[in-house]
Amino acid sequence: MAIAIYDASAPKRPFNLSLNVDLVAQARELTSNLSAQVESLLADFVAQRKGVLEQNKRELEQAAGGWNTFVREHGSFADEFSTL
Repeated sequence: MAIAIYDASAPKRPFNLSLNVDLVAQARELTSNLSAQVESLLADFVAQRKGVLEQNKRELEQAAGGWNTFVREHGSFADEFSTL
C-alpha cells in the first residue's frame, strides 16, 4: 500500500498551465480524464523529489555527525591558527 503524500480529499480548483498544444491533444486521445492523469503524475513527481530531498538530508546529517566526531577526537584544524 502506498503512503499518501497529499490530501486526496482536498478541494479541487482550476489552475492555469502553459502546455504544448500538440502534447495535450495527444494525451487527451489516450485518457478520458486528463486532469486525473496529470494529478497522478504530479503526485509521483512530488513523492520522488521529497524522497531525494530526504535522502540528501540524511546524507548531510551523517556527514555533519562524522565531522563532529572527528573534531571531538582530534580538534579543529583552525585551533592551531586561532588568535583567541
